[in-house]
Order: sequence, then C-alpha cells, then structure tokens
Amino acid sequence: MVRGKVQMKRIENATSRQVTFSKRRSGLLKKAYELYVLCDAEVAVIVFSHRGRLYEFSSSNNMQTTIERYRKCMKEAQTDISDTEGYVQQLRVEAENMAKMIEFLEVSRRKMLGQSLGSCSIEELKEVESQLERSLKNIRAKKGHLFQEQVEQLKAKERFLLEENAKLSAKNEALTCSRQNSDVETELFLGLGLPENRCS
Repeated sequence: MVRGKVQMKRIENATSRQVTFSKRRSGLLKKAYELYVLCDAEVAVIVFSHRGRLYEFSSSNNMQTTIERYRKCMKEAQTDISDTEGYVQQLRVEAENMAKMIEFLEVSRRKMLGQSLGSCSIEELKEVESQLERSLKNIRAKKGHLFQEQVEQLKAKERFLLEENAKLSAKNEALTCSRQNSDVETELFLGLGLPENRCS
C-alpha cells in the first residue's frame, strides 16, 4: 500500500497533530545528530511545541556557544550588507553628479556653438561672448607658437643645408684642383709644357 502525499497545512485533529509533532521532532533531532557525526558540522536545533515546551539538540557541549557563533556571523553579514549599501549609495550620488555635470557641459557646448540662446539673458550672452573671446585668444596664441616653432625648425634646416652645401662645394673644389694638378704632372712628365690654367 502506497503512502499518500501529506498536504502542507495545519492538522486540525489535536491528537493527530501531537503524534505527528512527536514523530517529526524525533526525526529532525535524529537527522541533526547524523549530520553532526557524518559531516563533522556544528549543528544546533531548537524546537518549541505549541504548548511552549522546549526541545533542543546541540553538537557542541553548550548551546549558548553555537548561538553566540550564529549571532557573530549574522552581525558580520549585516555589516557587509551595510558596507555594500553604503558603497552603492555613494555610487548613486557620483552617478547623479556626473549626469548633472554632463548636462551642464552639453548646455555650455550648445551655447558656444550659438545654439539654444533663446532663453539666455543679456548677462549670460555677455559671459558666453567673453568665453569665446578668451578661447580665440588662447587659440591664436597657440597657433602663433606653433608657427614660431615651424619657422625655427625651417631656419635650422636651412643652416644645416647651407653648411652641407659649403662642405660639398669645398670637397668638389679640392677634387677639381687635385685632378688639374694630376693633369699638369702628366703633361710635364710627357714634356708638353705648362698649362695656362693652374689651381693656386
């Protein structure tokens, strides 16, 4: 005969309820003991009957020790949760500040581009104008500085090329003189007489 599935609801018959409580309480305490022995776990079970009677099992010598350990773990878990919540709240505040900053920068950018100026007052327009003038001044100064650097680089390159040209000219002149002297020596050796043009 197959045992029927027990419905999970309060047993109305007081006698049946007492018998079921007694059986299941014994089974629960037995399972707690087995878990302690087989797995070397620290186990504590506390059961109060509907009449207020206390039934307990503790794998340690003292139930209070297990309860204190439980309280300590719960306190640490709550501290971790509190720290996490604080960190999340800080991130939310930073995200809100970043969103406000982005919005402010976007409005400023549109104003600098001459857009969305309809709602601006005279003072705001003057401020935008002065910012643009300062920006133009900085841009022109940077541009002038870059031009000056380019001019200096080109002058340095020009000096270098002039020096190289002078060196090559001197080298060419030396080679020409050397070749002419060689021709003079050859002509003298052959007895052709002195050439008219000689290098000094």
